[in-house]
Amino acid sequence: MSEWVDLQIRVHGHAAKPALIYLPGLHGDWTLVGSFRVALGDRVRFVEFTYPRTRTWSLEDHARAVLDKLAGHGVREGWLLAESFSSVVAWAILERAAASGFKVNGLVLAGGFVRYPFSIMVRVARTLNRAIPLWIIRMLCWIYGRYAVLRHRQAQETLECVAEFVRRRSEEADRQAICHRYDLILQSDARKVAQSAKVPIYQLCGFVEPVVPWLPVRRWLRHHCPGYKGSRLIWRADHNVLGTAPRAAAEQVVSWMDSSLTSAG
Repeated sequence: MSEWVDLQIRVHGHAAKPALIYLPGLHGDWTLVGSFRVALGDRVRFVEFTYPRTRTWSLEDHARAVLDKLAGHGVREGWLLAESFSSVVAWAILERAAASGFKVNGLVLAGGFVRYPFSIMVRVARTLNRAIPLWIIRMLCWIYGRYAVLRHRQAQETLECVAEFVRRRSEEADRQAICHRYDLILQSDARKVAQSAKVPIYQLCGFVEPVVPWLPVRRWLRHHCPGYKGSRLIWRADHNVLGTAPRAAAEQVVSWMDSSLTSAG
């Protein structure tokens, strides 16, 4: 696992259940979603991904790889749950899904966006990430690990994965892959895709949100996205809304999926 050269997939749950497909945030893996998965129970077929440590894949490459993996595991339709960075991947999937034979039933942006509203923040973060010595990153990861014991004390499954999260973030290959993801965010502008989307689209976010400001994202969706159906702000959660409020987030996502099925019926 020290080198990820291909997209990784894990599928949980019965094939008869509606599929919920988790696409991870900037960290690129499933290490922070364990408590959310447990909170879902057996109500969905939960599919989760870990991205390769690539510095060359485009958004199209990511979308194609996800669609190929889903097809290979017999997942022909489902909801996309796009966390933060993976908003850009989800929009690329939505744009290409029909041609690949996959049906997107809906999209939930968890701390996500259409086009990142403040590109200067991404550029600064990318510059800092490249400039900071790896030993400092390792120290910051260690500090985060101690903080996570407090922050995720109500989310035991997430807490158990924090050590793996910290280990992966402490490797140079991972730092380089994250810097590449910053580039993909800067290159992405999914406004045309969102404006023509015909599937239900929801926004899920935490109130303490220093990474992706939820208010301008919500405002844009309301005025420009015909598929936008609503949003949920969870007051006690932060940017990692799926990890810091897993039960509330799970109940909300399942409710949105159920309401869509009821409307379709």
